[in-house]
Amino acid sequence: MAKYQKYAEYQDSGVEWLGEIPSHWNQTYLKYVVLINMGQSPSSEDCNIDGIGIPFLQGNAEFGTYSPTAKNYCPIPKKIADKGDLLFSVRAPVGALNYADMQYGIGRGLCSLKSRSSINSSFLWWVLPTYKYQLDAIATGSTFEAVSAEEVANLKFPLPTIVEQQKIANFLDHETTQIDTLIAKQEKLIELLKEKRQAVISHAVTKGLNPNVSMKDSGVEWLGQVPEHWIVKSYRHASKIYRGKFGHRPRNDPAFYDGEYPFIQTGDVARAGKYITSYSQTLNEKGKEVSQLFPKGTLMMAIAANIGDLAILGFEAYAPDSVVGFKPNQDIDLEFLRYSFMAALPALEQISTQSTQANLNVERIGAVQGVFPSLNDQQEIVGYLDDMLNKYSVIEKEMHKAIELLQERRTALISSAVTGKIDVRNWQDPNEAKTELSL
Repeated sequence: MAKYQKYAEYQDSGVEWLGEIPSHWNQTYLKYVVLINMGQSPSSEDCNIDGIGIPFLQGNAEFGTYSPTAKNYCPIPKKIADKGDLLFSVRAPVGALNYADMQYGIGRGLCSLKSRSSINSSFLWWVLPTYKYQLDAIATGSTFEAVSAEEVANLKFPLPTIVEQQKIANFLDHETTQIDTLIAKQEKLIELLKEKRQAVISHAVTKGLNPNVSMKDSGVEWLGQVPEHWIVKSYRHASKIYRGKFGHRPRNDPAFYDGEYPFIQTGDVARAGKYITSYSQTLNEKGKEVSQLFPKGTLMMAIAANIGDLAILGFEAYAPDSVVGFKPNQDIDLEFLRYSFMAALPALEQISTQSTQANLNVERIGAVQGVFPSLNDQQEIVGYLDDMLNKYSVIEKEMHKAIELLQERRTALISSAVTGKIDVRNWQDPNEAKTELSL
């Protein structure tokens, strides 16, 4: 925050973490500057999803950025938040915020905050996230963390003049929008990089590395034109496919777990990179008798929920029926097979059954056709893709680091402004300055 000036005079706040605050700022409790209206839930039979009555919000699950999304309606809610009120979550995550863009009924997971004349609601929007640590420290609950009306009311923070509050709010509105725009651009670049990575994989495993090679029609929609000397065949003819197993229901029966045998699940596959090197669950002697053992070096694929996630097993492990394993034939390179499946993901998604969640089975996977060059060409393609994807990985890590630094700057800027560590009273909106110069 070096580019921003400080206030001329400070006073000790008496709060260790807060330190000094501007000498002309006061300290107050939330209950003195807002009207707090704690939500109260009606009976379930008094609510509907048919749009009859007032939109009703139960808790933070309905929160967006500035406009809540109501999932229920209530003709006569017990508690109401008016348009313009701040909505504050009193259940985990405690402190989630939103503006009421219309009148809402509010349940026990929320309270509404109506600003009095001594505080600007826009300033309060920025203050609350900074000071909610006070609530985090005292939040209790066995099922989920929550705070009481009294605890919300006793939230303490320093308060500048009403004119200064508006100035701080305007400053933060502008500066955080600038930062958020930069973050959004980085996130867009990451998405474009992922699309580029997928395109590079798909091109390499279906077209090869030689742009001058003669091509032929594969007869397979997702493959299109392929090199003339490559062989088109189904994955069942390129590898042996093994279905995971867990022959007991319910699958979460604790009597089968916490032994010495690694148990791989879809989440372990999703979290892995090229290789699965860790696991989050184990089976005991009883558990391994109802499951399927896969040897080290098996290519594992998730076929339920997050379908198509792939990784090579780095150790011997068991797996349930939501995972399948592949052992390539002698003329198929294991890592080429992995890249081939990565390219085939759109085709796999297309054949997945849709019920409560997408899923695949061994027969459908085996029937999908891929295209395979000679073993030497496969290995050359794997080396090329490993090199390219490593470069993309470095770039993506740099982008994520940039986002992390921007988020840290955003948090620090908000905290500095609302605690008086920087003086923004002379700040002027650049857009307004340009307008004045043009007049």
